[in-house]
Order: sequence, then C-alpha cells, then structure tokens
Amino acid sequence: MRSDTIKQGLERTPHRALLKGTGVPDSAFEKPFIGVATSFTDLIPGHSGMRDLERFIEKGVHSGGGYSFFFGIPGVCDGIAMGHKGMHYSLPTRELIADMVESVAEAHRLDGLVLLTNCDKITPGMLMAAARLNIPCIIVTAGPMMSGRSLSGRKYSFVTDTFEAMARYKAGVIDDKELKICEDNACPGMGSCQGLFTANTMAILTETMGMSLPRCGTALAVSALKRRIAFASGEKIVELVKNDVKPRDIMTRAAFENAIRVDLALGGSSNTVLHLLAIAREAGVDLPLETFDILAKDTPQLASMNPAGEYFMEDLDVAGGVSGVLKQLGDKIKDAPTLFGLTTHQLAESIANVDEEVIRPLSNPIKKEGGIAILTGNLAPKGAVVKQSGVSAAMMLFEGTARCFDAEEKAMAAIMEGKITSGDVVVIRYEGPKGGPGMREMLAPTAAIMGMGLGDSVALVTDGRFSGGTRGPCIGHISPEAAEGGPIALVEEGDRILLDIPNRRLELLVDDATLAARRAAWKAPEAKIRTGWLARYAKLVTSAHTGAVTTAD
Repeated sequence: MRSDTIKQGLERTPHRALLKGTGVPDSAFEKPFIGVATSFTDLIPGHSGMRDLERFIEKGVHSGGGYSFFFGIPGVCDGIAMGHKGMHYSLPTRELIADMVESVAEAHRLDGLVLLTNCDKITPGMLMAAARLNIPCIIVTAGPMMSGRSLSGRKYSFVTDTFEAMARYKAGVIDDKELKICEDNACPGMGSCQGLFTANTMAILTETMGMSLPRCGTALAVSALKRRIAFASGEKIVELVKNDVKPRDIMTRAAFENAIRVDLALGGSSNTVLHLLAIAREAGVDLPLETFDILAKDTPQLASMNPAGEYFMEDLDVAGGVSGVLKQLGDKIKDAPTLFGLTTHQLAESIANVDEEVIRPLSNPIKKEGGIAILTGNLAPKGAVVKQSGVSAAMMLFEGTARCFDAEEKAMAAIMEGKITSGDVVVIRYEGPKGGPGMREMLAPTAAIMGMGLGDSVALVTDGRFSGGTRGPCIGHISPEAAEGGPIALVEEGDRILLDIPNRRLELLVDDATLAARRAAWKAPEAKIRTGWLARYAKLVTSAHTGAVTTAD
C-alpha cells in the first residue's frame, strides 16, 4: 500500500508515533488509509449538510476495512460571490482545490480518497485532483436542494426567483411583497441550487463518467438515499484500493464523450465546457473544444430543465436520473467502465421505466441539437460558448449594435438604468481568465436583461463566463480574451455584431483594414488586481478555449 511509506518499518517509528498522537490504534496500521476530502462549510447551502454525510462515509470506510482521515477543502458559493470582488476568486479556487487535494494525499501517502463535494468549482477541482493523482478515488456529491414552495403552491428556484426578480421589481412587474416571498422561498434548505445549474450539471456528469455511484448525481441532499450512497461510497473506496482501480481507468475519452452527450441532452451549464477540458487535461485525454460542437449536432436535447425549462432536479431524479438519460440516448452512449462495476450500457439496461414527460425519447426531442454550441468568427477566432437551449427561436439569428463596457459593474448599471434597449449587443470585456482576473460569471447582467423583458431583443457577449442559471442569447468564453489583445478588445460603441447560432458564427461587422488600425493603436490595460495570489494566477492562467487552467509553460 502507498501508506506503508509512512507506517511500516523501523524508520517509520516517528511517523507512527505522530499518527498514534491523533488516536490511530495499532490495528489500523494494517488497513488502507483513506482520506476524506470534505468541503463542508456553513457558508454554502450546498455544503452545510455535509457533516451528516461525513458520518456515513466514515461508517462505510470502516465497515469496508479501511481507516479514514478527514481533511478540509475550501468552498466558494458563486451566488454569494456574485456581483462584487468575490467573484474574481471563484474559478481560481478550482485550481487551489486540485492543488490542496494533491498536496495532502501525496504528503501523507494516502491509499485512496473519498471526495465530498457539491458546488460549482469544487466538484471539477476534486475531479482534476483525482485524475492528476491517479490513485483510487470516488466522488460523493452532496445533492440538490428541494424546490421552494409558496403557500399558493408555486415552485421557486434560486436563480429565476431572486436574480431575475430584482430586475422585475425594478421594472415594476412585481411589488415588495412578491420580492420578499421570492427571497424567503427560493432556498428552502441545504443542497445545491435546484435547477440544472453548474453544480448539478457537474454532479450528473461525474456520475455519467462513472466516478460516483448510481443516483449520486440527482439524489436530493435531504434524502436517506443520499446517506446510503455516502455509506456505500465509503465501503467502495476500500474495494477500489484493494483492486487498484484508478481514475484514469474510468475517465477515458469514451467517458468524456458520454458526459458531453448527457450534458447536451439535458441542456446543462456552459461552464462544463471549461471544466471538462480542464479535467481531461489532467487525465491525459485529448479533448479539443470542437468536440462539444461535433457532438451537439448529433445529440438532441431530451429534457426541459430549469432555468430555461420546466423541470427541477427532483423531477429528473424520479424520472430515471442519469441512468434514464443514458437509456434514452441509446447507442449514442459508448460502452465504458465505471468504478462500481457496471458498464454504461449495463447501467442503462438496468432501468425498467423512464418518465418520458421529463426525459424524452430520441424520437420526440425538445430540440434537434444539444444544449451547447461552440461559435467561431472574427470576434472569437479560438471559440466562444453559448447555451443554445436557453435561447429563444427569435434570437438564434440576430444582428445588433455594440454597447461596450470594460467591466461587469458598468454594464449592470447601464442595464438597470434603462440605457440598454432593443437591438443592442452588450459587450462586456476584460473579464476573462487573465483580464478579470478569474473570469467572473455574468449572472447579474444576464438575469437583469431577462427580468426587464429584453431577452428576445438584446444579446450579450463577453470574454467572461455565465452562471449555469443563465438563459437568453448570452455568448461567453470569447477567445482570445480582451486582455490578450483578442478582437473583443477592438470593438467600439456602435459597431454591428452578427450572432448566427445555427451556422455557429459570431462576427464583428467591421472591415479588416479598420480592425488592423485599431489593433495598432491598442494598448494592454493595467491589471485590475496587482497583489495577492490572484496576481500570480493571472500570470499563469490559460485561455478559456483550453479550460482556463494554470500552467508553468
């Protein structure tokens, strides 16, 4: 065992003494040492219930014949970090999380890991660490929140009933009382936000890739089922250690393609593009950005999920969950191994019935193409991402007038003050991985556009990114970003921009000579943040089209 390095032989007497100082008994030195990386925090509803799941993981590890050690991993709530300086830190924490898990597992020579996670950047960070370390690992996602309910029986969702409610209130559509009802009911308890936002999309894709147990991706945070999954995951990690089943045995090219197809079929978060690219890099899997678009054209959207659609995570879970989606996708899913033994085809065959109101068959899709599209053109030579499942038919082809803002706050003020009108294209730049730094999510301005009734007449383009809760004609991840001198830095107020999603084009309608003159005059702005670790991050981070990873290259 890896852990023999710190527990066997005369030379390890000091090591054993220190371990015994934590309470480890002699009998444990013959057992696998299992690390449980937990992102518990009181700050995030998606993580506040993890103390309970930790108990069941611990019981499972010891029942399976291992000895568990807990260590903490930080978590940032994107919803709380939204719209202020805090959002600069969200995406960069993904790299910190991977580095921290690697550091503890390597320094203490742990034999295997249970990675307890839930929210947006924590789950991909954990998966990056698993792929990088390539020691036996299993993921436990803590589960989605129940939908909120009012006395009238209406269902509430965090994003559409808080962020968009702000704009509806500003526009006079709702009053103080209704705004307060939204605030009080949108988040009824523990769990990740109820719709198919980034946290839940990543939980589903983790299960799809075979890195968590069946139904882990959809079982509610408050359910006894989630406790049983936590216990079974604790038992399973000991078995994985004994059988030497490693993450790269599971996270193959086929597994990533299956994850992309499930994402497309459900209309999941556009952030998964960044995360899957980053995880694949750690796993040594070649996964070019264009893979998403190739598969999107051959993968229909089968479910209408909140925020752009009708159903919540609780509906998807009882409709068949991930296994139900695999069953409906049929031969489009490649047969791949999972860490719990069944292949993806066997898992799909194990489902007797699927609720086809929630997860439609291939013969009756919501849309003919999957939920994410990759755009290119002279405004995004290396690519841009749009969640086309959230775009209305009226905005799939759109030409508008550029309204340029060099920071999210400036754009948000203009939207809320009524300065953005029908026919505009809001351009928010210098918010990319380097320029932000940290590639902030733009949920506040996109929600404001939707809430003020401009979703069918105004588009937004940015080198930043969007929340999984974003809907509407919002194009992000524009590469190269403005801070690197990408074409988005050259857009001027009043320019015309063409959005053509069916043909995957994003064009700045300005002639080459004019753009060349603008480029010659362009100067890189001063960094927004020049101290602390974000200053170092900005120097190391790569472009969005490569997953916005940090590298010393």
